[in-house]
Amino acid sequence: MGSVYAVANQKGGVGKTTTAVNIAACAADVGNQVLICDLDPQCNATVALGLGRDLSPSTYQCLMGERSVAEAARPAGPDNLWIAPANRDLAGAAVELPRIDDSERTLRRMLGPVRERFALTLLDCPPALGPVTVNSLVAADRVVVPVQAEYLALEGLVQFLETLDLVRREMNPGLILTGVVITMHDDRTRLAQDVERELRGHFSDLVLRTVIPRNIRVAEAPSFGIPVVQHAPSSQASAAYRELAAELAERERSDRVSVERAAPLDEPQVEIEG
Repeated sequence: MGSVYAVANQKGGVGKTTTAVNIAACAADVGNQVLICDLDPQCNATVALGLGRDLSPSTYQCLMGERSVAEAARPAGPDNLWIAPANRDLAGAAVELPRIDDSERTLRRMLGPVRERFALTLLDCPPALGPVTVNSLVAADRVVVPVQAEYLALEGLVQFLETLDLVRREMNPGLILTGVVITMHDDRTRLAQDVERELRGHFSDLVLRTVIPRNIRVAEAPSFGIPVVQHAPSSQASAAYRELAAELAERERSDRVSVERAAPLDEPQVEIEG
């Protein structure tokens, strides 16, 4: 059974799409079948993998309950990597979803056999805490939160964590916050160093070891329609994304071991005579 990750933060410009695309590319590069679901009406993940903004079926039809995610999935270029693309119609989903009964669980239903077909599915969420992001959090097993190395990141992260707790209580109690990843980090600046220290101080083990550096190769890659790990495999950013993919896999394995150890042993059956 594959894992479904939501890559989410209500703040825009923090590297959600770049993180999703490159984690996916790294996982696909080692032989896993990987799917990205582009749920952002800006279609950035779709474009970053060299596809257009008017493809159909798309994740809009998935959110409307018209097509399954498996039907929307198509090869994305690199071996083993697939995408359920976004298109411009997705902009209307935030308005239409609240009119549909039990709409918060639509994406979870539409994932269907995807969990068996793909070892890893990444849901690239829009920069908002609206119904599309809620759908993603309800559908996901785990969450990764990219946070830019700036002071406003702290306030936004607190707000996102409150939403995450609400989704856990009301709709998806098994949802796991795998971690927060610091992105666009420039270690030459005092600001980036201070923000990293504050994040690690406030959120401790939630902040992943891997830090994604600010790198021009990351900005270039979408214009070539390929992930940065293919565009510039020897760059600092590519090395960081490979480390991040490995760290996420390590955390998932560790969580599974912890759950197995915590599971109660079956009580012995005792026969009572007489």
